[in-house]
Parts: sequence; structure tokens; C-alpha cells
Amino acid sequence: MILRDRPGADGIAVNSSGVNSGGVNSGGTGVGTNSVGTKGNGVDVFMLRRTSTMEFAPLMMVFPGGGVDPRDDDPGLPWAGPSAAEWARLLSADEATARELVVAAVREVFEECGVLLAGPDASSVVGDVSGPQWQAERAALLSHELSLAQLLIDRHLVLRSDLLAARAHWITPEFEPKRYDTRFFAALLPAGQIADDQTSEADHADWADPVRLLEDYASGSALMLPPTVVCVEQIAAASSIAQFLAAEVAMTPIMPEPVQTDDGVVIRCILPEVGPGNLPPAGEGLPGREHQGAE
Repeated sequence: MILRDRPGADGIAVNSSGVNSGGVNSGGTGVGTNSVGTKGNGVDVFMLRRTSTMEFAPLMMVFPGGGVDPRDDDPGLPWAGPSAAEWARLLSADEATARELVVAAVREVFEECGVLLAGPDASSVVGDVSGPQWQAERAALLSHELSLAQLLIDRHLVLRSDLLAARAHWITPEFEPKRYDTRFFAALLPAGQIADDQTSEADHADWADPVRLLEDYASGSALMLPPTVVCVEQIAAASSIAQFLAAEVAMTPIMPEPVQTDDGVVIRCILPEVGPGNLPPAGEGLPGREHQGAE
């Protein structure tokens, strides 16, 4: 997901994406259910609506994201910020997988919405990347003619891993024929960069008020998978983007399961506990309690 302060409101812009690793499968984005009735916090989230022809989750509202590419483990990729070993501890993954996930998060966000979390050095970020040459390199990334490592080396840039914040780890339910093991990341949107709608995987891409998006989901006019819903709930409930990014999050895997109740079958999952400084609860999806929705 990509977040920004709504025009006319003060604050920080955010970019967040879902990244799928190998294992169960690879992909991005997702979570929960429930509308939020309170007034919004002045934060918009950038959403894509997947085309009707997509094999997985057609017409679903999702965040920018995708799967790990084999070249995401290139050891020559210029890197600044927390090391792969530090990310491995945070993500509860081995070092190689953690490196791939961080690189994939940066690459997918650039491919899908034109935002690049990289800069000339460890303390700066590249500005406008919407020009023709940048777009040609973006297309080359998508066609696998160019790797992110090659792009950064050619541009004399370094990946800024310190701009990312890990937010969640979701795994597709066991009953689904196609499954994904997905981490969600958030990051500050660099000044001068613009999220766009150039991806071919979506028929609509734009900024959305998270509160309004949850209302549209509740009414059935917007479709979202449970992980996306939960993430949007947490954005809507946060007092600011700064709070959302600074929160300490337990990266405990969350996997919804079907449960038979007196009212029928529901999809149920247990969200990680909330503690001081952690992400706020939203709607009825309180961390530490059952979060459920009709199958």
C-alpha cells in the first residue's frame, strides 16, 4: 500500500507493499473485515484494483506488491540501512530470504506504481523518477531484461532498506488452491516522487481514504481480501502515518482458518497482541481476538 497525507492536511507520506516469498507461494497484500465509523485521520492509501482477467484475486483492491524474483538475491546490489542479518531477525527468516524480501519490496513498488526507495547515498533519496528514461528502465525491470541491482549500479544509487518498516506476515489458508506467504512493508514516500497508474495488472489505481474504503468494502462496492482489510483498518485507526510507521509489530504469521459456527462457516484468525507502541486495533479485528468474516 502507498500512503500520503491528504492534500490540505499536515503529515508524512507513506508507501507500503505486500511481498510474497517462496515456500507456500509468493505474492503480496491482504487482510481483515470491518467498517470504521470514525472520521478519517487525513491519510490516504494508494490502492490498485486488479483486472478481471487476473488468475488470482480478480477485481480485488490491493496494495502494490508481488513475488520474489530469483535475481533479488544478487549480492552485488548496492545497499544502505539495516543489514540482511538484521532484517532476518525482524522477519524471523533466514538471511537470504530476508534479503530477497526487502529487495522485492523495493523493486515491486517501483514496478507497480513508480516509487523508488533508493538514493545516491545512505542519507538521501532520489527525487522525481517519472521521466522517459526512468520509465524505460521500469519497463525493463518488468520484462526481466534488467535487475534492480543493475538499475541501481547504473544509476549510482543504493537501496535504502532503512526506509522500510515491516508491518505484517500473512499466509493464505490451506483450503485455497493457490497459496501465498506474504510480508507487508511500509515506507515513507520520497519527496518529489509520484505514485502512478501505469501497471498493466490493474484497471484502476488511485489514492483512497481508508475510512471510505472500509465503508465501500462493508457495502460490497469494493472487494478486498482479509489481510488487506486488516491493514487498511490499522491505517484508518492510526493517529498519524508517523505512528503507523514507528509501531513495533510482532511478525507472527497469520493464517485464516474456516470454522463452523451456529451461524454457518466463518473464516477466523488470531491477530498478534497489541502492546505499547504497537499498531492500534481497528473495528472488531482486535489483535489477540478472533477476526472473522463470512466465507
